[in-house]
Amino acid sequence: MLTGNRIGLRARHEDDVPILHAELHDDVTNQARASGKPWRPVTATSRHGQFAVDDDRVDEGHVPFSVVELDGGTLLGSANLWGVDTHNRTAHLGLGLLPSCRGKGYGTDVVAVLCHYGFTVRGLHRLQIETLSDNTPMLRAAERNGFVREGVLRSSAWVMGEFLDEVVLGLLAEDWKPHPEH
Repeated sequence: MLTGNRIGLRARHEDDVPILHAELHDDVTNQARASGKPWRPVTATSRHGQFAVDDDRVDEGHVPFSVVELDGGTLLGSANLWGVDTHNRTAHLGLGLLPSCRGKGYGTDVVAVLCHYGFTVRGLHRLQIETLSDNTPMLRAAERNGFVREGVLRSSAWVMGEFLDEVVLGLLAEDWKPHPEH
């Protein structure tokens, strides 16, 4: 398990799936804001579900984690490194916290641990985040970890009947300031 100040990133367990599915996927508005794909109903046990555990179909381009609290192991949400490009040594990162876990500072710690994984464990050169321009918690978590706003993609996301702007943030390995505990 990878650890931060208050959270750990570990492999997804089968018993995480129904919770993540119910709290993140089945909330249509949340899912529409979090994904670039249209929401569609999928059962928690479907192998096509976004939280499915399938160690037989390991994809080095997508690395999913469950986010847990270090003190007690409570499931807090999901995090991932996706679009991993080993040639250009880049990847994107994302996270989704359960509604009851939002606004408690976990996001900043999750981004820090994902950076540690991307830069130190995987040897990547650049990490990128794309998020809706009104996603203040994600923007704050990214910027607290050294990400720089690189641009705005105007009206690039179709979300629940309207186009919204997306902000692109980037962080290079040489600009990353790892936390001392990593």
